[in-house]
Amino acid sequence: MEPKITDAHCHLDFPQFEGELPDLLARAAEAGVHRMVTICTKLRNAPAVRALAEAHAPVFWAAGTHPMSAAEEPMATVEELVDLARHPKMVGIGETGLDYHYTAESKNAQQESLRLHIEAARQTGLPLIIHARDADADMARILTEEHRAGAYDCQMHCYSSGPELARAALDLGFYLSMSGIAAFPRSREVREIFAAAPLDRILVETDSPYLAPPPHRGKRNEPAFVNHTARVGAEVCGMDYVDFAAATEANFERLFPKAAA
Repeated sequence: MEPKITDAHCHLDFPQFEGELPDLLARAAEAGVHRMVTICTKLRNAPAVRALAEAHAPVFWAAGTHPMSAAEEPMATVEELVDLARHPKMVGIGETGLDYHYTAESKNAQQESLRLHIEAARQTGLPLIIHARDADADMARILTEEHRAGAYDCQMHCYSSGPELARAALDLGFYLSMSGIAAFPRSREVREIFAAAPLDRILVETDSPYLAPPPHRGKRNEPAFVNHTARVGAEVCGMDYVDFAAATEANFERLFPKAAA
């Protein structure tokens, strides 16, 4: 029996999984993945993502406007996000954040959207789910400013930014989520960041269908593969896999108590 583990971030509504969900969930269960959070990245897709969670016991969901869509989608409102959060299986706000790699020209809209999502996280008590790419300084500044204005919890999803942003997030009490990137041979700095992080602030995720860890790199990712990333995490932390899996489970349930309940 594989130890229980949670995929803290995936995208089950994406077309790469169309028609495959029962088989995908069966493979996840065989790998010990008993729970997953599927992320709605555009609020107009919320009904379809919510339906996945309603239809499948292991699936929970979160909703927000992805930063790369912040300028082209209608600006989310706090009221809209708070209303979605009333659903019993809606467990997080986002993903939101900043992405200056592909969409730096929309950074003002991204920052506005991020602050709205933070206020929704405050009002609902649900954790914020952050996407950050090539925006470390602005991300650290905004997260810190907003936390001083009113506390909230946060998952730094698919963490692959630098050590300065990691320290800023950890200083605020946030969690770093390890994806398949940490298992890539060239990702030494990412592994070092996780090795230095407190064990009680680490989550694991797939971000599937993207970023499959070895031995599946280059293929479509899926929730079952999160245990490959978690095994790398155990090595990085100098732990037995069973103990590392148990630690990440406890961390997930602390950050996402609605899913735990």
